[in-house]
Amino acid sequence: MKTASITPARAIITALLLALFLPLSSQEVALDLEMVYKIRQEGQRNSDIETLSYIMTDLAGPRLTGSQGIDRANEIARAKLAGYGLSNVRIEKVSDFSRGGWDYTKAYAAMTAPYYNNFSVTPVAWTSGTEGLLKGEVILVDISKVEDIEQYRGKLKGKIIMTPSTSQYEVSFEPLAKRLTGEDLERISTVSPGGTPTRRMMGDWMAMRELRNKINEFLKSEEVAMIISRGNAFNIPRSSGTSYDGKGQPPVTEINIPMEPYGRMERLLKKGEKVEVEAEINAEFTPDRSVYNVIAEIPGTDPKLKDQVVLLGGHIDSWHGGTGAADNASGCIVMMEAMRILKSLDARPRRTIRIALWGGEEQGLNGSRGYVSKYLFDREKNEKKPGYDKFSVYFNMDNGTGRYRGIYLQENNLVRPLFEDWMEPMEDMGFNTIAIRNTGGTDHQSFDGVGLPGFQFIQDEIEYGRGYHTLADTYERLLMPDLRHNAIITAWLAWNAAMEDDLMPRKPEMKSTEQRSPFGF
Repeated sequence: MKTASITPARAIITALLLALFLPLSSQEVALDLEMVYKIRQEGQRNSDIETLSYIMTDLAGPRLTGSQGIDRANEIARAKLAGYGLSNVRIEKVSDFSRGGWDYTKAYAAMTAPYYNNFSVTPVAWTSGTEGLLKGEVILVDISKVEDIEQYRGKLKGKIIMTPSTSQYEVSFEPLAKRLTGEDLERISTVSPGGTPTRRMMGDWMAMRELRNKINEFLKSEEVAMIISRGNAFNIPRSSGTSYDGKGQPPVTEINIPMEPYGRMERLLKKGEKVEVEAEINAEFTPDRSVYNVIAEIPGTDPKLKDQVVLLGGHIDSWHGGTGAADNASGCIVMMEAMRILKSLDARPRRTIRIALWGGEEQGLNGSRGYVSKYLFDREKNEKKPGYDKFSVYFNMDNGTGRYRGIYLQENNLVRPLFEDWMEPMEDMGFNTIAIRNTGGTDHQSFDGVGLPGFQFIQDEIEYGRGYHTLADTYERLLMPDLRHNAIITAWLAWNAAMEDDLMPRKPEMKSTEQRSPFGF
């Protein structure tokens, strides 16, 4: 059989065409498999997860923005990061906090008529204390539109206010805790990107906020004694705050109690029974407070790349009822452990790997937004700062204690090939799902919103929805094996991002169509 001769020029062209059209996965990928091994061994055999879990929950305690608790937690985290031998460890102010600080030192409440029954209670943050033991009659106030206000005018002075429940408890036959199934992950990975809120949604939200403001003004003018709001089932009150601006008289005392005693009193009132409650709340206000971030790093070693930054983070602030374990001590624990792993291995990344524990996330992403404004992008002037072009990527954890199952791309398909390659050595850990869609509600949005790569992980939910923002969000909500799992993966991703020749790919610049969502992000 006669064979055609191949000239050198034709051979070169053929090789180039093959390189161009072969799938990326079949091309040689220079993964540092020795580093994979070291990270996994260090993260499993010498883990500091249990100690971190203790100090960031039980020892640090509640960490409400502006409170004495957040100051204590910041110092604890700073000392631990310094103890790991990280560089440039600091607590850094990023913004003022106009509400000021709020702490409570006592919270007691009980129904005293038609019989005595005490219940769990969490004061609503930034509302007044009671100035001693308060006793009063409970009134059910039903205001669904502005016109309803008039029927209560002149009748509420000195009363304790409740409003009708908008939903009823329904027994669930689903498990209290669960992991994502293969079907769940397939659904997450194939759902198309979501749209922005519709005009109708925006209008409904604005109308509800306006009505709520009018109700608050009315109740204040009526000199009501206290407001009771409804919390979660299983005798768990929720933690929340009011929109006090730090000026003038603070809002009237408000407490949150579990669904069960709330429902009981509501039913008694609807049947015409007289209900009385006593309560004592000690609240302390501190003016002129600020939002701080806790920052540390492993410096880069490449003369050309060392000023570029790979950033890891989670928010250190919490609500005040529990100790903010799942939300979000878990994220801080994982990011701190990832940094410890790399430092213990004497890792010498080309880029700087930095950790930031954000303050004020629960009050509007204050810490991460402040960092972006300080170093990366001026939103008011719509202009980049010097750090913008030296920023590579931000990885965030804020979905509870559950293990990583994948990552949301925030519609940035340009980074997919990198994540596919980096996931390959973690395939046996179940970290293998990539979702093109956005996910929201936490600090990665501060970076994604200005065109920088910022990512949140797909995590097993476990029992996150049952306990976050409640009295029950404590150490018991943490799963140590899952946190170790996440720290190993975080350390590996950070290492790869820090060692790449190029910055992480960014979304192509588009004309701004940004519309602020009704949730403030």
